[in-house]
Amino acid sequence: MNSVPGIAGIIGAAGELARTGLLWDSLFTSLGRVMRGLAIGLALGVPAGLFSGISKVVELVLDKPIQALRAIPFNALTPLLLIFFGVGEPMKISLIVIGVFVPIYLNTRAGVIHFDRKLLELVSVYKIPKLVIAWEVLLKGVLPSILTGLRFAFAIAWIALVVCETVNAKTGIGYMLYRAQSFSRIDQQFVCIILYAVLGLLTDGIVRLLESAATRWKGREVSASRINNKDNSTGMSD
Repeated sequence: MNSVPGIAGIIGAAGELARTGLLWDSLFTSLGRVMRGLAIGLALGVPAGLFSGISKVVELVLDKPIQALRAIPFNALTPLLLIFFGVGEPMKISLIVIGVFVPIYLNTRAGVIHFDRKLLELVSVYKIPKLVIAWEVLLKGVLPSILTGLRFAFAIAWIALVVCETVNAKTGIGYMLYRAQSFSRIDQQFVCIILYAVLGLLTDGIVRLLESAATRWKGREVSASRINNKDNSTGMSD
C-alpha cells in the first residue's frame, strides 16, 4: 500500500513531470481545450439565453431541451459523443462546450427575465430591430448575470476536462492523472489535483475581476443617468 506523499515528494514528482516535458505539454493542451470549449459555449449560450428570455417562441423551442440536458451527467454523454465525433479532439471540445453552454444559457436567461421591462418598452417605441435591442441594450444590462454564469462554466469546464482527457488522450492534465493512477503514482496524482485547483482559482479570479469592473461600470452608468435626470427636471422647473 502506497503512503500519502509529503510536500517534498509532490514537488519532486512535479519536477520529474516537468523534466520529461509532459507537465508543460499537458498544461497548455488542457488550457487550449478549455478555452476553445469556453469560446464556443459562450458564442452559443449568450444568444440562446438572450432570445429565450425575450421571446416565448424561442423559449418553447429551447428551454425544455436545455433543462433536460442540464440533468444529464458527463459520463452518460461521453459514449454518444464518441459515436458522433470519434475519439479525437472534436469529442473532447464538444463535451466541454456542453458543460459550458448550460450555465451560460441559464444565467443569461435569468438576467433577461429580471431585466427592467420598462426600458425594453421604451426602446421598442422607436421601432428598433430586435437583434439590435438584444445586443445593444439587453447584453449590457445582463452582463453581470453572464459573468456569474461564466464562473460556473469555468468550474464545470475543468470537470468536463477530467472526463474527456481519459478517452484516447496522449497529453493533458486528465491524461496525466489517468496515467498516474495506472502506475500507482500517488505523488503525480497530487500534482494533477493541485494543478486543477490552481487553474480553477486563477480562472475564477479573472472572472471576479471582470465582475468587479462590470459592477463599477454599471454603477457609473446609473449615477450618470440620475444626474442627467436631475438636470432635466431642474431645466423643466426653470
